[in-house]
Amino acid sequence: SVALKGKKVLYVKGAPEIVFGLCKETSVSKENVDKQLTEYQNRAMRTLGFAYQVLNDGDKAIEDNKIVADKLCFIGVAAIADPVRLDVPSAVKECVDAGISVKIVTGDTPGTAKEIARQIGLWDNTKDTERNIITGPEFAALSDTELQERILDLKIISRARPMDKKRLVETLQKKNQVVAVTGDGTNDAPALRAAHVGLSMGDGTSVAKEASDITIIDNSFSSIGKAVMWGRSLYQNIQRFLLFQLTVNVTACFLVLCGAFMGTESPLTVTQMLWINLIMDTFAAMALASLPPSESVMKDKPRDRKAFILNKPMLREIIGVGGFFFLMLLGMLYIFQHAEVNQLIDLLHLQLGAKGHVSTYELTLLFTTFVMTHFFYLFNARAFETGRSALHFKGCNGLLTIVAIILVGQIAMVELPGLQQFFNVEGLKLIDWVIIIIGSSFVLWVREIWHLLTKK
Repeated sequence: SVALKGKKVLYVKGAPEIVFGLCKETSVSKENVDKQLTEYQNRAMRTLGFAYQVLNDGDKAIEDNKIVADKLCFIGVAAIADPVRLDVPSAVKECVDAGISVKIVTGDTPGTAKEIARQIGLWDNTKDTERNIITGPEFAALSDTELQERILDLKIISRARPMDKKRLVETLQKKNQVVAVTGDGTNDAPALRAAHVGLSMGDGTSVAKEASDITIIDNSFSSIGKAVMWGRSLYQNIQRFLLFQLTVNVTACFLVLCGAFMGTESPLTVTQMLWINLIMDTFAAMALASLPPSESVMKDKPRDRKAFILNKPMLREIIGVGGFFFLMLLGMLYIFQHAEVNQLIDLLHLQLGAKGHVSTYELTLLFTTFVMTHFFYLFNARAFETGRSALHFKGCNGLLTIVAIILVGQIAMVELPGLQQFFNVEGLKLIDWVIIIIGSSFVLWVREIWHLLTKK
């Protein structure tokens, strides 16, 4: 207007209650402003207050980065709708069900923050109390001891200041919690750097991205749930590989060791051991590492960060199954030493005699039985702790390819003349192949029957 021509005007925006408190002139009462703010905040809307002052000569406006103007006039309040994304409530539920505690740290008012938390399923008006929510100034006023006593119950920190987030992270870490932080602004950098895992947004500031460990390109909270699912699934895949590898190791090591003590030549030749190692290391790693992630892992509770990767169920299975395979193969070796076995049907009318030479055919039976029992155990290992059938193959094309390679490779080396000499084996009779494959498959069928019984 003409009246303002050539004059400076100070415009102020910020938290409505703070801006209103700075004003000397206003056409509305504080009660009306608070009533309007409460209405907006209960609808999860962000609010901004506005004020202005025409500056005359000599009027002070800002000193030491603080507003010192003493004639501000309150203009009013604007409410900004920032609706919760449709995928967020289900993503939060997924994380909570997985044992992850979700906390909101925001500059919004307590009312807005509480309503947003309610909409995403984090706040329950019937269960949650004032102990579960706190403002930034109240948070800063708590002593370290008081904060540690209350930290796990807190769900919302409203009107938070930049360093509140960092203090929250450090206090949770003192309580032996694994902390992941999301942030997109420069002010979030200290908290992102202090957390075990810092998650910045794809459209965040470069400072936030540099301070974080992971950048979420799609800015979606549901991506965090997917990352947790992949991380837990990969950890289980490593466990399954170790389970299979160590079970094979237990069997192979003790069989070779006891074979030496029994005064016979090694029951497994060097080339046969190389094939077993190829199955155990390379093929098993490829098969078990390529297993797709399982959504069922999101129902598990977080594991202890210091927990040994070989848990008790794994150790029991390694010792139990590996020990069983070892004793079975050791028994076969003993029989082959003390009897002439030309085919496995001979075991039905067995007559043990004096210790003698173990024929190449008998060693081939032992070697093939060793490989085929572990061939079927590979299916058991991939289903370890999944709660599913070992015959579930959806998305497991890599596993099926490896299984086919192992089976074809074993048959080829036993039956093809060129490979027989290299692996010190002889071609087996068809009846022996049938007996070995059917007998070894009981490793899988016993597990499946047990799975069905315990599942019911």
